[in-house]
Amino acid sequence: MNTASQSKTNAWPLILAAAAMLMITMGVRQSLGLFVKPIGASTGLSIVDISFALAIGQFVWGAVQPLFGALADQRGAGRVLVAGGILLAAGMALTPVFGSSWGLLLTLGVLSAAGAGAGSFSILIGATARRIPAEKRSMAAGVINAGGSFGQFLFAPFAQAVISAAGWVAGMWALAAAALATLPLAWPLRSRRAAPEAAAPAVANAATPADIGLREQLRIAARDRSYWLLHLGFFTCGFHIAFLVTHLPSEIALCGLPESVSATALALIGLFNVGGSLAAGWLGQRYRMKSLLALMYASRAAMIALYLVSPPTPIVFYVFAAGLGLTWLATVPPTAGLVGKLFGPRYLGTLFGLTLFSHQIGGFFGAWVGGLVISRFGDYTWMWYADIALALIAAAANLPIRETRIVRSAVAPA
Repeated sequence: MNTASQSKTNAWPLILAAAAMLMITMGVRQSLGLFVKPIGASTGLSIVDISFALAIGQFVWGAVQPLFGALADQRGAGRVLVAGGILLAAGMALTPVFGSSWGLLLTLGVLSAAGAGAGSFSILIGATARRIPAEKRSMAAGVINAGGSFGQFLFAPFAQAVISAAGWVAGMWALAAAALATLPLAWPLRSRRAAPEAAAPAVANAATPADIGLREQLRIAARDRSYWLLHLGFFTCGFHIAFLVTHLPSEIALCGLPESVSATALALIGLFNVGGSLAAGWLGQRYRMKSLLALMYASRAAMIALYLVSPPTPIVFYVFAAGLGLTWLATVPPTAGLVGKLFGPRYLGTLFGLTLFSHQIGGFFGAWVGGLVISRFGDYTWMWYADIALALIAAAANLPIRETRIVRSAVAPA
């Protein structure tokens, strides 16, 4: 069997392990909005205090990814993933111990966020990219991303059921126990640089030879306009997601609807994003990824506008959640694919990690400003308007990104 065929054969265990790990880390993170109300009722903390802790968590989750990505690129992903699982479990387990705003900043804002970041997109996608042919990376990223979305579908109703039956403290401990399941999943992803190399990228940047150092690669990326436009679009994506995952339960509660509607809506977002992620990965192999991104961001603006003129009923929230789910994290496969096309897979963990950092800077503002807006105005109307404006800006920003069409090689006869 030749090296290329062996790489294709060995890729699926890596992809499935990465998808399962992301299912847990994202499922835990994306369920935290369900804890905002019970934590506030139990500790007396305001929604601004809790939102700020979760906003710091959004920032930390993004900030650690280029650091952990660089470490994984240089030394292998296994130890990074194990450390992340331990940090995530510790942060969740210790949250009930600290009832102050500073305690939440430490547990939810730093420990659990850093742990989830160590087991997230940039490290997992980067750990598999070099073993996957260039034309298959978009689909592989879609499968891994779908794992994270399925985690939200599983964990949101699970967390709500535990909260309803035994309280939020038991819910946190249940999520901490689930986080420990990431540890054995790190084993298939432990390989270092000695792993078989995939074929060269189908479209490579002429300025990025295979033996380039990380510092020089970062310098080249910093001068690339297309790379910065990807950052701008992903900033908007982070703003949307953090605002919704943190404040959608509060928005639903403002409409007088029960907590079960919140859990169902979050689960529907995750379920529909499984299909959205797989579709984005598949379409990224056939169409320009920048066009897919522009379409997804524009569709978010349209869906939010439709939501604002619709009556606040459970069915409206379910349809809204399903529609958002189609693009929720489906932006990840084409964004990672574009980074790989621009610079190749060698430092994908680092370069995509930096893009995710921009995503989480947006996430910080989405979670935090949402809390400020509801505290100041009593509803989220101005946040929805900001969501629409940012979505349109992101759609326009993706159109001028430099992208060469994928060159398909002819299949050799058997």
